Amino acid sequence: MTNLRDLALHFRSLHTSDRPLVLANVWDTASARIVAEAGAHAIATTSAGVAWDLGAADGDRVDRATALDSLARITAAVGLPVTADIEGGFAETADGVAGTVRDVLAAGAVGVNIEDGARSNEEHTRRIAAARAAADAADVPLYVNARIDVYLAGIGAEHRRLEETLERAAACLAAGADGIFVPGVGDPRTVQALARGIDAPLNVLAGPGAPDVAELAGLGAARISVGSGIAQAVHGLVRDAARELLTAGTYTSLTRGYDYGELNALLGDGRQ
Repeated sequence: MTNLRDLALHFRSLHTSDRPLVLANVWDTASARIVAEAGAHAIATTSAGVAWDLGAADGDRVDRATALDSLARITAAVGLPVTADIEGGFAETADGVAGTVRDVLAAGAVGVNIEDGARSNEEHTRRIAAARAAADAADVPLYVNARIDVYLAGIGAEHRRLEETLERAAACLAAGADGIFVPGVGDPRTVQALARGIDAPLNVLAGPGAPDVAELAGLGAARISVGSGIAQAVHGLVRDAARELLTAGTYTSLTRGYDYGELNALLGDGRQ
């Protein structure tokens, strides 16, 4: 891609229900390069993985400058579209979210996830609108993925969660969102109802116990990501390998590790 606008347009074109965009979320340069080498069409960050890499807990505990410095290193490491998990926007206000989006574009990313979390739908949509306006002003068709946490956080009565999610999704789309991300949903009937009820690409969060990619695609999901799942698996391996070494004195946990020469060559290919 020759420029950020072209990269953003390409990223948008990857969101189709007949062949969903599958994202193996990354958190640093090494994970980004590995995922790209595995054949990914685009790169997505995980805010939890980035926070852990920086020695912090997830949940708006990493400041904007630090998070975006990490993002810039990731975008520089791969020749693919990158979408950034910016939590609630790394800002106290909607105007602050606009500033974050300008910094995201400067870092070379062409998409963002913006979550509602504990914020009201009104505040969430203000943040979505601010992000859209900032991207439009920069003449970059940034893909704004509005995350709705009704199911993940168990908001409201269970029998109303579908209706509540659809209402929030419609408001986010009216504010300028391009896609809707609904984590915490694995039931096939619910995924299908969301895909049918949302007039935009649906992003679902997958992992152990969830339907596989082919089934989710058949249900209408246009984007499938794993969030912090790969980072959790990697850190779980660190824990298990360390415990094995320090207790049993054995090394079987290391048998599936990356070949040293292969990894060294991948990370030393000249990109900065």
